[in-house]
Amino acid sequence: MASNDNPGSESNINGGDAAASSSTSKVGETPTQIQPFRMPSIEEVRAQEVWNNCAVRSVASGVMGGGLGLFMGLFLGALDNPIMQDEMTGRQQFIYTAKQMGRRSWSSCKAFAIMGLVFSAAECVAEKARAKHDTTNTVVAGCVTGGAMSAKGYLTLLSFFRWS
Repeated sequence: MASNDNPGSESNINGGDAAASSSTSKVGETPTQIQPFRMPSIEEVRAQEVWNNCAVRSVASGVMGGGLGLFMGLFLGALDNPIMQDEMTGRQQFIYTAKQMGRRSWSSCKAFAIMGLVFSAAECVAEKARAKHDTTNTVVAGCVTGGAMSAKGYLTLLSFFRWS
């Protein structure tokens, strides 16, 4: 007598092949349920609307960029060695390094803050103007930021040749 003919066999109780049914779910495990969609609360909608404001986004990016520039300047300023290191005492080297760290960190802070502000503002304006959220906005913002950063150097160069 075959096992399929036996009315008490496991394959007939489970309604088919036991191996096939055990591969879809494990014994003692509850199936994963899909959570229902939850509408955002009023506070969440307001917070999202505040963050979607171009001015808020730009200022936040400028502050974060300034903080990043500050720490990078401190780190890179500490790596500068004085030119006349052999003739300086340890205290003089420490003072020189501290001043260099301060100069470098303030310079990097300003540059990164401006880059973050200009990039974020350009990306937000491009996104609002195009009514799309894609990589083209990022490319446009990068071009605008690069142009703005190089325009500062170009204007400095023009003022140098004008007065000399």
